[in-house]
Amino acid sequence: MPYYIFRMSSQEGMDLVKNLELMNEFASFKQAKAYAREQRSGLDDEAKASIKMMFAENQLLAEEQLLEHRDKPVTMEHEK
Repeated sequence: MPYYIFRMSSQEGMDLVKNLELMNEFASFKQAKAYAREQRSGLDDEAKASIKMMFAENQLLAEEQLLEHRDKPVTMEHEK
């Protein structure tokens, strides 16, 4: 299964709506990780975008995984 690298961004005031742009696809984790790091280093601090790497069977599944809503983890009292 390939690794997909996406640029994820959202318009100001619309944090729930994410725009995904496929940047590249790699067969090996090492290459994907190096490419993602390189792209992250080129981002501005003020940019409302992030670089995400996803491992999936195809591009559609990778996009679905990135866009699915995830609940924030609950911090237990003993973990604080």
